[in-house]
Order: sequence, then structure tokens, then C-alpha cells
Amino acid sequence: MRTLRRVGCPIAHPLVRTGTNPSTGRVVVGAGLRPRRLTAFGGPAAPGPSRCGRTDDVMDGVVRELLGRQLEAWLSRAVARGRPSVVALAYGPGALLAATDSAEAVLGVLAEHASQLRGRQLTVLVLADGSEELPARLGAMEATLPAETAVHLVPGGPARLPVAVKAAGATGAPLLSYLDGAGATDPAVLAASAAGRPAELLLVTEAVPPPAASTAAGVPPTASSSATPASAGLSSSVRARLADAGFPLTTQVDLVPVDGSPARRLAFGTGHDRSLEAFKENLWAADDDTLVRYRDPADPAGQLLDIAPEPESLRQELLAELARSGPRTVTELRRHALTATAYRSVDVQRALTGLLRCGAAVRDPEHGRLGGDVVIAVARHL
Repeated sequence: MRTLRRVGCPIAHPLVRTGTNPSTGRVVVGAGLRPRRLTAFGGPAAPGPSRCGRTDDVMDGVVRELLGRQLEAWLSRAVARGRPSVVALAYGPGALLAATDSAEAVLGVLAEHASQLRGRQLTVLVLADGSEELPARLGAMEATLPAETAVHLVPGGPARLPVAVKAAGATGAPLLSYLDGAGATDPAVLAASAAGRPAELLLVTEAVPPPAASTAAGVPPTASSSATPASAGLSSSVRARLADAGFPLTTQVDLVPVDGSPARRLAFGTGHDRSLEAFKENLWAADDDTLVRYRDPADPAGQLLDIAPEPESLRQELLAELARSGPRTVTELRRHALTATAYRSVDVQRALTGLLRCGAAVRDPEHGRLGGDVVIAVARHL
């Protein structure tokens, strides 16, 4: 079995090697290296701090599952376009997922869809620093992916993404990025992740609860629950940064371990409604027995949500939105739930039905199907 060769050395080589394909004249990552083929992922990630990043037992399973589901949904669209596509995985210091484990899982998903990928050019970029285990384990999987699927190991973390995606020809091509750890929210990195056509991004960064949430919960300030103004601003501006980078549709949710471990913010950016809907469906399809709760970053109370759509919290959020913005159509409220809350657009129908039934909201017209053009307003007596 051939050993997976790297684009430079993740530890010793400071630069990404690039060159030109003599047959196409195109700049490529790792010039002169043959495409590497990798086998399916054969088991769960090892727990605890390991390899090129840090694995938190409480949350890493949820995030890895979401990444795998998003990859599957993205593949069906990228393959249908018939254009060269790129998947970029970047892990910085303090990353939630261990680079080796999650990259191996991603390659396992690709192996499961090998029949779809045959004849389609796909480049996988893995940006991480670490030991020799990363290329060794990924190299052991080379046998089952099509020859057109090339895997490149690039030294460094998210900061190297702009160079790597440009060298891989990702600008203007279908691009799915996963950013985790320090440097993930840097404007240049986000701009590079938005350079694809289409582009999708799954991002993990630190999450700081609103002060009201910590106070209400009776949690004294600690290293994990308190934050400097800079870190609080960074965490709360993730959606804005994604929008500034060029993602028309964005959403975010906090993952909060029940054991009191530091929370993480999971953000998603895309340009397509169906992709955002799929992300929300995948978010709520996670195992509800997991020791993680969701938190809406926009909720000043910081209420924790079980991994099962609960209409009461959404009802309160919809009432608050109606109070802020005035009467809104059902379609507008669905879009608000999809982009500005942790909920799905399909959850709005049940929440609105409850608000109308209890008299907290009114509709125009008063009778008939609760269609998208029906206008909802806060009841005047409230």
C-alpha cells in the first residue's frame, strides 16, 4: 500500500507547495503528487485530547455527525453540477474536533459515495499541524476512493485557507469548508471560504453566554463562563462576519454541554435556502440522548433547549419579533426562525397555531389556511 504523501510537512515545512498541471496549465496544490485514494472510516474517534486538535467527548460527536450529514447533502448537489469541487477542512489551535479523527470520518463519507464520485474531480484539503499520525492514518484509506478524488495535507490551520483554496482552484467552484479553532473567524479566511460557487461553510468557535444567562442561572464568573469584551464581541458577531464575507444566508447555535464544559458556537453560511433548511433538519436530527443542549445566541435569557423542537420557546421568540417589527407574514416569520433562531422554518406553523389558539396573536384574514401570505400580529390586549 502506498503511503499518503503530504503537501509539505505539517510540522517542519512552513509553506504550501504549488505548481502547474502541464496538461491543463492550471495551478494545483502539491504539484507532481499523484492523487491519493483513501479507505472508509472504520470506527469511532478516540476520546480525549489527541492528535492535531482537541476532542471534547461531550460535543465532538454532535459536530462530526453534522459535518458528515452536510457533506452528504452537499455532495449530491456538487456532483450534479459536474464541475471540479473542493472540500476544505481547517483546524487551528483549540479546535473542538481532532483533525485526524474528523478528516478520517469525512473521507469515510466520501468512500460510501464512491460510485457518485467516479468521473468527478474532487479535491479534499486538510489544513492542520500535528504528528506523523495524520498522514499515516489517512494514507491507510487510499484504496477505496476514485482516482479523481485527490487529498492534500497542508501545514497550518485556518490561516492557510486563502492560499490553499486558490491553489486548488476552488475560486468559482463548488466549495464546502469546515473551520475549527483559532483563526476560523478571520475575515480573510471567511472570504476565502465564500469564494466558491456555490459556497457553504460550517464553523466552530468559542461561545460566550449573555451576562443575563449566567446571572439567571446563578453561575458565578469563572474562566469558562466569563469573557473579556473582545471575546464576547467575537462570539456574538459570527453571523455578521459570515454575512460580510459574502454568505447571504447565515445561522448559528450554541452547543452547551450539561457537565459545565465551555460552550461552542456552531455557525453555518450558504447561499441557498434548501441548504440552510437541510442544516436545520440535521441539527435537530441529532441524538436527543446526548449530553449537549442547544442555546439560541440571540436569547438574552440563555435558555437551554433539549435536542427536540420545543414550540414554547419559539412562540416567545416569535412574539418578541412581532413586538419589535410589527405585523409579519407567515413567510417572513419562517425566514426569521430559519436564520435568526435555532429553529427550523417548519416549526413556525405549530408555534403560530398555539399563539393564535391562546389569543396571544391575531391573523389577517381571520379564517382559512395558515398560508405564507397570512399576516400575524400581537393581540392588542397584551
